[in-house]
Amino acid sequence: MSAQSHGSEAQLAPFDADDARHLSWAVELWSDAIGNVLPFSKGFLEFNLKQDAGVVRGGRIALVGGRPAGFVLCSAHPGAPPTMRADVGWLDAIAVAPSVQRQGIGTALLRWAEGWLTDLLAAGPSQSEEGNRAGRLLVGGSLRPFTPGLLVDTPAVPFFLENGYEYGGHPVEWDVARNLSDYASPPLREESAAARPAQPGQEGELMAFLSREFPGRWHWMAERFLEDGGRISDYMLLWTEDGVHGACRLTFEDSRWPIDRFYPFGLPRPWAQLGSIGISAHLRGQGLGLTLLDAGLRRLHNGGVNGCVIDWTTLLDFYAICGFSPYKEWAQLGKVL
Repeated sequence: MSAQSHGSEAQLAPFDADDARHLSWAVELWSDAIGNVLPFSKGFLEFNLKQDAGVVRGGRIALVGGRPAGFVLCSAHPGAPPTMRADVGWLDAIAVAPSVQRQGIGTALLRWAEGWLTDLLAAGPSQSEEGNRAGRLLVGGSLRPFTPGLLVDTPAVPFFLENGYEYGGHPVEWDVARNLSDYASPPLREESAAARPAQPGQEGELMAFLSREFPGRWHWMAERFLEDGGRISDYMLLWTEDGVHGACRLTFEDSRWPIDRFYPFGLPRPWAQLGSIGISAHLRGQGLGLTLLDAGLRRLHNGGVNGCVIDWTTLLDFYAICGFSPYKEWAQLGKVL
């Protein structure tokens, strides 16, 4: 595939995640196109391109005169277990150098990604309720997400709308944030539950809870995190007399998975991130979620954390109880393949 650029062709070459040049080109192109709004490092890129069992990743580098002009990365999990979506493909990242924008390169990269994902999902086991092969492409929000979606009020949003993408069930979602230096607990109900950091040997309790209550993405991420050597103590567990009925994930600056995935750069350091967070379905509505959230935030505050991000949520009112306000707003766009 090629795209015309000032009379010369932009060649789309396979993106090689093991090629240091391709990694450097992608970081430079992203930085030039996105600026300082959402910077990512080579380490962040390598983390997001790590191979996961069953996940298929693809990409292309656009070259004009042998020089990098743009890139696209995409992924899918066509062999996902029943608890996860196998009929979804993700456009992970796309960027075109500002000097060659509006010359068809971005469209060519997007068309390649759509075709690649269409073929991949059509060959997979997923089917729609009508029995036909089905697939949906989402912009952002993959299993190792570069972003949850597209930043609102940026040129990327009209570009995708013009190319047939539509808003999803939640048109926008948010990252929320606050400085925890002056954090104080909100009023809490008296509860017969306690939240504390998970300890080595309690991996089974965490995974059993997630398998029972959140068997999809959150369970998948916990498995990968522990496989990567992540600290079990980065999770807070909510204990009742019946065992673990809640879990809250924390990311610190020294955590195994990089905190720059959450773009905390506009916040005062030290940084931390909170989420995922959830409790057992039959205990919801009793204040236990706030108990777990407060325990996580007190742990961060007592550890000297200032800037804290809670990413990818629609629960603005819930997190506002603890002083969080919108930090970034993400448009949620998708397209039927």
